[in-house]
Amino acid sequence: MLALTLPIGLVVGITLGALGGGGSILTVPALVYLLGLDPRSATTGSLIIVGITTLIGMLPHLRADRIRLGQGTVFGLLGVGGAFAGSLLSTSVPPNVLLAAFAALMLVVSAVMTRRRRAAARNETAGRSQVEARTTPMVSLRPFRCDCRAVGVLLLTATAVGLLTGFFGVGGGFVVVPALVLALRLPMPVAVGTSLVVITVNSASALLSRLGQDVTLDWGVIASFTAAAVLGSLLGARITTRVKPARLSLAFTVLLVLVALYTAARSLAPLL
Repeated sequence: MLALTLPIGLVVGITLGALGGGGSILTVPALVYLLGLDPRSATTGSLIIVGITTLIGMLPHLRADRIRLGQGTVFGLLGVGGAFAGSLLSTSVPPNVLLAAFAALMLVVSAVMTRRRRAAARNETAGRSQVEARTTPMVSLRPFRCDCRAVGVLLLTATAVGLLTGFFGVGGGFVVVPALVLALRLPMPVAVGTSLVVITVNSASALLSRLGQDVTLDWGVIASFTAAAVLGSLLGARITTRVKPARLSLAFTVLLVLVALYTAARSLAPLL
């Protein structure tokens, strides 16, 4: 079992540390199809693995001043309601339907990451500068001022990320990173680091909402997977300074599509 658990956990951790999200979406299919957990146990176990991994994985980013702790915490807290709602919804969905929906989510993530990668390449070719960091608050009282568009994007995205975290047991970093760039105007490296704070908060709130549910967890698998993922996240933080994010993103997108297609084939067969 360790022969599979350790390398899989390492891959998940590396993508989390390097990309600030996306890697956690591989955790559930890996726990189900490679390590033999049932879907509900896998989504709950994924919250534990992802939460601990991001909590420790954010330390190198914090030392490198790539995290805005206050902004990330607020974003995460705004998604608590969505996380509780998603956890409750997941209990009423049949396992194969849950996995089929998960496969669709992975394909959506692949499309989002491809679009982001191409946009970044176009900006680099055109010599466009990064979005300037926000220097004023979105809402102020004296005098009253409200950047309502940015506030709306922040609230909707935070709720959506919480809902995804609670329902699927994923971190939602693939949504968080662009939201932090657009709504808070954080530079990309800072958005990647700050997204780990958001994922940690969302994972913890979603896990709390699942307390009391009838779920059996394989603590041996979860512990070894988490240990490997933590190590991978520390390596991933180093990769961000040495490897072009576009290359890592492309490799991960290809892997994600393959896993999505396999998950869809396995989950849809009993439903047809």
